[in-house]
Amino acid sequence: MTKKISGFSKLSKKEKIHWLTETYFSGKEAASQLLKTYWNSDEKLQQLHDEFIENTITNYYLPLGVAPNFLINDTYYTIPMAIEESSVVAAASKAAKFWEARGGFKTTVLGTTKIGQVHFMYTGDVGVLEAFFNEIKPTLLEDAKPITANMEKRGGGIKSITLIDKTATLANYYQLHCTFETLDAMGANFINSCLEQFAQTFKNGFDADIRFRESELSIIMSILSNYVPDCIVRAEVSCPVTDLTEKGIDGEEFAAKFAQAIAIAEVEPYRAVTHNKGIMNGIDAVILATGNDFRAIEAGIHAYASKDGIYKSLTHVSVIDGVFRFWMDIPLAVGTVGGLTKLHPLVKWCFELLQHPNAKQLMQIIAVAGLAQNFAAVKSLTTTGIQQGHMKMHLMNILNQFEASISEKEQAVTYFKTNPVSHSAVVSYIEKIRS
Repeated sequence: MTKKISGFSKLSKKEKIHWLTETYFSGKEAASQLLKTYWNSDEKLQQLHDEFIENTITNYYLPLGVAPNFLINDTYYTIPMAIEESSVVAAASKAAKFWEARGGFKTTVLGTTKIGQVHFMYTGDVGVLEAFFNEIKPTLLEDAKPITANMEKRGGGIKSITLIDKTATLANYYQLHCTFETLDAMGANFINSCLEQFAQTFKNGFDADIRFRESELSIIMSILSNYVPDCIVRAEVSCPVTDLTEKGIDGEEFAAKFAQAIAIAEVEPYRAVTHNKGIMNGIDAVILATGNDFRAIEAGIHAYASKDGIYKSLTHVSVIDGVFRFWMDIPLAVGTVGGLTKLHPLVKWCFELLQHPNAKQLMQIIAVAGLAQNFAAVKSLTTTGIQQGHMKMHLMNILNQFEASISEKEQAVTYFKTNPVSHSAVVSYIEKIRS
């Protein structure tokens, strides 16, 4: 059968599955049944999931775990985390317990401004363009009022519109650089609607202005930016160095080694990428659990990590006058209304678990999850090594790969409590008890 198909999107879900299994799978019935196994038995709920995206054939599940005992600004939270990687939830929980006994996490929202741009090409006198922009700017704001009215009632809206000359980097390239306050909404649709209205008003005004008879202006695109360097939240922990002493680890020695590890991530991009990936383990897990856009968050955060011209650590540490301080400033544009936040039943459940935070509160919770994850990772790296804890958490995955029985799993868990875990060691042990 040919692998090319026309009109696939118009097929029913069952017809799509039939074509896929007939075309690509040798075990056609098993391949079809696997997809149906993950359908929700509640038809209404399944239809809701089917309508989230296009060409839906089934649901793809991720585990949803929780990390309790997070003390943030003197309030306790149990944080939901949707992630497939073993040891992440355990590490976050361990960090939460560690810092709960030392005063907890402190957070501050430093800014909530988001950015969008109208990109256009212009050939003509820049002075005339600047004069035109200053004249039409009030009209840009006026024409957008039908879009901004409801947002303005809640205290948000357009904060600024600036004409930027980018011709030094690309011939004839200019932009309208716009800032927005979107409150509890992530705001993508709001921002993009405003930008498209700006572009239309700007082009109409240009075409009607006799000063531009010998000039050309072409709107290229109008789109928000996921780089939000002014939408920043700070998360931090601190305690006397002496309070870091535990289980035979000297506090001063631990603080010095921990600080050195962070310093390496601040100057070595190869280390910084893995270092920051650990932060994203915590952040992405909460972003997914709360129905936000982890891809937008990832892109913005990694751009922020490169803002000084070199990719570096997002977290920082200081040891001054016997006090250990560990902190992170991070850009987070998130929403608590719109999108999946009111549609996906588990997302709604997660918001209730978090005590219905607004966008600023959610920023702080997410940042803390990232900071906790990074603390746990660096602590392990500089003390016991990362593999000891990670592989013990990964043990169950290896056992499941070999379809271990309940009895075999119980024996393996007992054995590997006192023995190093590796893939080969688990394979050898399973083969031993089976023989």
